[in-house]
Amino acid sequence: TALAEAQERGFAEADPTADVDGYDAAAKIAILASIAFNSRVTLDQVPAEGIRSLSPADIEYAREIGCAIKLLAIARRTDSGIDIRVHPTMIPISHPLAAVNGVYNAIYVIGDAVGETMFFGEGAGSLPAASAIVGDLVEVARNIQTGCGPVVGCTCTEHHPVRDIATLRSRYYIRLRVADLPGVLASTAKVFGDHGVSLASVIQRSSEGEQSAELVYVTHTALEADVRASLAEIAEKDAVLEVGALVRVEDL
Repeated sequence: TALAEAQERGFAEADPTADVDGYDAAAKIAILASIAFNSRVTLDQVPAEGIRSLSPADIEYAREIGCAIKLLAIARRTDSGIDIRVHPTMIPISHPLAAVNGVYNAIYVIGDAVGETMFFGEGAGSLPAASAIVGDLVEVARNIQTGCGPVVGCTCTEHHPVRDIATLRSRYYIRLRVADLPGVLASTAKVFGDHGVSLASVIQRSSEGEQSAELVYVTHTALEADVRASLAEIAEKDAVLEVGALVRVEDL
């Protein structure tokens, strides 16, 4: 598997939980958001979802709609607080982040004055990790020798609230596995409508040799809480065998 190969080549830890479940990315975005917004964000304030629920089918469906799926750590300062989260995300295939693969990581920054910038490089493996550690040690030694503080730090003199992810407004990709019976698509679509979630597109595909089908929905912009409420109700239906995946769609 891809994970086993990454572990063998030293790109993933022996215990890959922090990477696969998004905890490592959550720790990084908490630090970056604290520095960028001058307001302390702690790890426990960052909702994190990993990639375990994704399947090859989701990657193929994403390609069909002109997207790629990437595990993103997102932080935005808004009028109502800091929007911060980690989760798999569908982004346009034309976006620079869609081309970040393998051992490479990237930080994509949008600033009021600077516009859009991206920092790109190897983020895994023995040499990149060792280089970062040595760089930090050299900086600490120089700061001690010169009596200077760190060039980049967080004074955290501002105090911005962290927004609840339930208040997020986004588009969503949803994949269900259902019994291949008449009326299932209509009944599940009705639940979304009852909760104020408008559907932009629907794909239905039957599974060969099985009496089940996949329903793939992409929504218009909707409230996270409404999408979650819809899926909770849909999951209770006898004809719904599995809520396979929920992926947010970002139009970066």
